[in-house]
Amino acid sequence: MARAVPSNSMLEVKICGIKDLAAMNAALSAGADLVGLVFFPPSPRAVTPLGGADLAAVARDRAMVTALVVDADDTLLRDIMARVNPDLLQLHGSETPKRVKDIRECFGKPVMKAIGISSAADLNAVTAYEAVADRILYDARPPKGADRPGGHGRAFDWNLLARVAHKKPMMLSGGLNPENVAEAIRVVRPGGVDVSSGVESAPGEKSAEKVKTFVQNARTAAEKYLEKVS
Repeated sequence: MARAVPSNSMLEVKICGIKDLAAMNAALSAGADLVGLVFFPPSPRAVTPLGGADLAAVARDRAMVTALVVDADDTLLRDIMARVNPDLLQLHGSETPKRVKDIRECFGKPVMKAIGISSAADLNAVTAYEAVADRILYDARPPKGADRPGGHGRAFDWNLLARVAHKKPMMLSGGLNPENVAEAIRVVRPGGVDVSSGVESAPGEKSAEKVKTFVQNARTAAEKYLEKVS
């Protein structure tokens, strides 16, 4: 059965880890709803607040600009706000529900909290985060010893989410690519899908063709499996 998604569109598509103008233009031309800028230096997709500001200016009013941070302090967040002015903050670290609430209240921006999933037990944290975040993003837990929480191209068992009742808009991430996004949408019925490494030709280097194909395949699957909200 199709599951209604929590937005006026059938599915939101986010291209994350954009670090140059070519990648931004590819995402926008493909029709991405959200574009993600990573402010976390260990990532091969990282940008500075100054560089992110230039990219955000290109996307403004064409897609929702998302700033991804990992356990960021207020100094970094203030710099991002002043220069980039993102539409959405993505908290992708070990931020507690209290920290999520404090960031949302302090900076006045919607917040999406990423939750790493490897087993059903990881879903126990969802209720507390749904109480303070505007959106939830489900990602695969990183491999042991990883220096960053996402962008590893790893998937988790999507069936863990198949019967979860979501109180807030949710996105699915982790190991998605043009070849498997339709199946992920069929199983999970998410409100959105988020891809980074799955549309790259090398770490941090987006492939315009893969971005285009990913968005097209996601839209086609949404038409087939999701129920549009009026």
